[in-house]
Amino acid sequence: MSLIASDHFRIVVGLGKSGMSLVRFLANRGVAFAVADTRDNPPELDTLRRDFPQVEVRCGELDVEFLCRADELYVSPGLALATPALQQAAARGVKLSGDIELFARNAKAPIIAISGSNAKSTVTTLVGEMAAAAGKRVAVGGNLGTPALDLLSDDVELYVMELSSFQLETTDQLNAEVATVLNVSEDHMDRYSGLPAYHLAKHRIFRGARQVVVNRQDALSRPLLAEGQPVWTFGLNAPDFKAFGLREENGEKYLAFEFQNLMPVRELKIRGAHNQSNALAALALGHAVGLPMDAMLSSLRTFAGLAHRCQWIRERNGVNWYDDSKATNVGAALAAIEGLGADIDGKLVLVAGGDGKGADFSALTAPVAANCRAVVLLGRDAERLAEALGDGVPLIRVKTLDEAVQQCAELAQPGDAVLLSPACASLDMFKNFEERGRLFAQAAGGLA
Repeated sequence: MSLIASDHFRIVVGLGKSGMSLVRFLANRGVAFAVADTRDNPPELDTLRRDFPQVEVRCGELDVEFLCRADELYVSPGLALATPALQQAAARGVKLSGDIELFARNAKAPIIAISGSNAKSTVTTLVGEMAAAAGKRVAVGGNLGTPALDLLSDDVELYVMELSSFQLETTDQLNAEVATVLNVSEDHMDRYSGLPAYHLAKHRIFRGARQVVVNRQDALSRPLLAEGQPVWTFGLNAPDFKAFGLREENGEKYLAFEFQNLMPVRELKIRGAHNQSNALAALALGHAVGLPMDAMLSSLRTFAGLAHRCQWIRERNGVNWYDDSKATNVGAALAAIEGLGADIDGKLVLVAGGDGKGADFSALTAPVAANCRAVVLLGRDAERLAEALGDGVPLIRVKTLDEAVQQCAELAQPGDAVLLSPACASLDMFKNFEERGRLFAQAAGGLA
């Protein structure tokens, strides 16, 4: 039974994928609602008019008086809560909420909730595969794939949810069975006043959580804990009690839990230290909800990773090529540079640049100097990146991705890896990070 009272009026603000899922959810439950969007022609407008012609929709600048007709506004993650019209409505007593809050109120099965600046899609997908391998009726989505409200079903035994800071801003009580913030590094600094504000948004994931998974090597991933709350940890060092990590025996590295080796690292299909960390995080989350270890390890042995996330493309003249176009922030690029750099015999030839979203690139300076043979720079913030990287490594400027691939082919030596890990968003040159990755793979694949 839904917890929404049908005599109240709601407004869905934002008509993208999650907005349309809200429309379906509210219509199915007979709730009175309308829709508003700041864009003149939002992505789902035609679908709304076709399937729900009776619903009032207002496009263009938000009208505060209209918004104040509602008891509750369900705000799209794409729209900043700092938007003046939303702030004015809130000041007049209108509640600002979102689809994840509604999902949490209506989900009957336990929720595994995953956030973090990086790796959340990989870990979410991996935990979903582990649950399926264990025979669970599992639903996976949220910020990845299917919108949360479209997943609601009495048939589901376990929800595995990837959640962004934007989704968490409008979530009061998630009440997850287990929650984690995998890592925290600067991202979306064009939308937050600074790292503390972004960190606070991420940590809303822990509200009402029964268990917590913490990254031992990232202090910003640890929440304030209630007395007696179960905590599991993961990290790339040796594990102790209630902990997953790496152990070495006779020169062989193992994924381990507490004092027991689970499987050799070399059996993982996903490469790099950052992916070993992702595997350990997934094991900790699965273990917290009682997934059997055998099912989880068998998933790890077959999981080949996600598209555009340190994805292997090809080998040419002893050089392996990787597409990490999803690295749209500094933290993600760092993870790939250090993770892959430690995992190959040679050096990296890095392709970076794009829209830096106001981030500070200085954290890249030392890891790039240590791991890279050269860096090929392109996009809007190429010069800002060049400034941060200094003269620790040769820098080559190019105008196009095709030109970047040609330069990489000339620079890389046998044993090296070419890595597209831009540390920037793609929207200055491409439709999205997927298109950037696809065109890079296409150009690399076309090399003789």
